[in-house]
Amino acid sequence: MSANASRTVSLTVTVLGAGTMGQGIAQVAAQSGHTTRVYDVADGRAAAAVQGIAAQLERLVAKNKITSDLRAGTLNRLSAATSAKDAAAGADVVIEAVPEDMALKIAVLEAVLPGAAPSAILASNTSSLSITELGARLAAGTPGAADRTIGLHFFNPPPVMELVEVVRGIETREDTIARALAFVRGLGKTPIVVRDVPGFATSRLGVILGAEAMRMLETGVASAEDIDRGMELGYRHPMGPLKLTDLVGLDVRLAILEHLQREIGEQFRPPAILRTMVRAGKLGKKTGEGFYRWVDGQPVAK
Repeated sequence: MSANASRTVSLTVTVLGAGTMGQGIAQVAAQSGHTTRVYDVADGRAAAAVQGIAAQLERLVAKNKITSDLRAGTLNRLSAATSAKDAAAGADVVIEAVPEDMALKIAVLEAVLPGAAPSAILASNTSSLSITELGARLAAGTPGAADRTIGLHFFNPPPVMELVEVVRGIETREDTIARALAFVRGLGKTPIVVRDVPGFATSRLGVILGAEAMRMLETGVASAEDIDRGMELGYRHPMGPLKLTDLVGLDVRLAILEHLQREIGEQFRPPAILRTMVRAGKLGKKTGEGFYRWVDGQPVAK
């Protein structure tokens, strides 16, 4: 928790989706002083996310990274909602963190719109899909929703990564952007503002580097660990592109590349090795194997 987070005006934050990103975003919001509700359509998943956050906070206390009082306060502000209606009641900020599927994102946001505050920020954690399209389709059922729709692209893992990419749609109002920036800074994060173009700024750069690393691996240029080590030591990247792909999820990277190939061009065509591994169910850390084997949450060279 940053020094300025304790001075942040307390808001009610709804996080939709209790996967890795949703859990991390909810932890950051609650730890920064906001009343935070997590909701997921899968029974028990939101409650499991709250338990996961509690365990993570306990580890931070044991390492003297946070105080036991901060842990207790964070958990007091955090809850698992059992319905979309309960999750959204009076929410000031709604953040969806569901898979990269436009129809799914629209569906989960439409489900909570009636219960959220009329001025609530409607944020998507998408790393590549159009905020303008999302806002327009929400506005078809809720006039004015496009004005409040914005991208808040957190990075994995949200409690650790400093950057949040703030994406402005064509209809996003200036006051929505200002409120979103204040919210992000209150989380102790650093925002950058980008236009709504395919892949925004970071995804376009990140996935093209990852795709080239995969092509190098499949043509035998070097091993996965040596490719990653080269970027970590030669370019000071905190994590190599193949290890990062394992962390993000190979299926997620494939979906982003397919989207960018359609929207921008052939330079984003997914490498054959990526398609093959996704078909084999080797999705990275979440399945225990990707470009690395994952043992007790740590990557091991194959």
